[in-house]
Amino acid sequence: MIVLLIALLLLVILVPIFYINRIIVLSNRIDNAWSQIDVQLKKRADLVPNLIETVKGYMKHERKAIEMVTKAREEMMKVGTDIKARAKAEAQLTAALKTIFALSENYPKLKASENFKMLQEQLESIENKIAYARQFYNDSVLEYNNMTTTIPGMWFVGLSGKPKTREYFQIEEAERKPVKVEF
Repeated sequence: MIVLLIALLLLVILVPIFYINRIIVLSNRIDNAWSQIDVQLKKRADLVPNLIETVKGYMKHERKAIEMVTKAREEMMKVGTDIKARAKAEAQLTAALKTIFALSENYPKLKASENFKMLQEQLESIENKIAYARQFYNDSVLEYNNMTTTIPGMWFVGLSGKPKTREYFQIEEAERKPVKVEF
């Protein structure tokens, strides 16, 4: 009888500890995933001034596109850690960069420039890393939300001091439309 009582007491102590620790670990994974997104976005934003300088000499008549990229980069650098604001700024910068690359089709010398090619390849590589980091972040949020909204995790989330759910990194519907390029 005493062994059963000890086993039951251990179960009552260990189960909450397991779930609280699991919730904390998942929350930390989400924070880490967000940091990875942030690192890649910063790398991309750091490349933009080099791209602008390379493009300026060739695209003298495309001031609007250059200004759009510059403004989008500035917005990207200003937003804090708010996921929705960050997603909106990130989508604006992506759209502006797509416009520059679409316009570059009209400038054969620019497209042939080694510097432009190198910057374009670096940006494409970073875009792939951003996409992967977003996916990892959202997968982590899904795992966390599943843990904290199902039984028994939902019973312990309050004890962990963590929020009941976390936000996904989503792009606004308007930002999902194809980029409109005007010549």
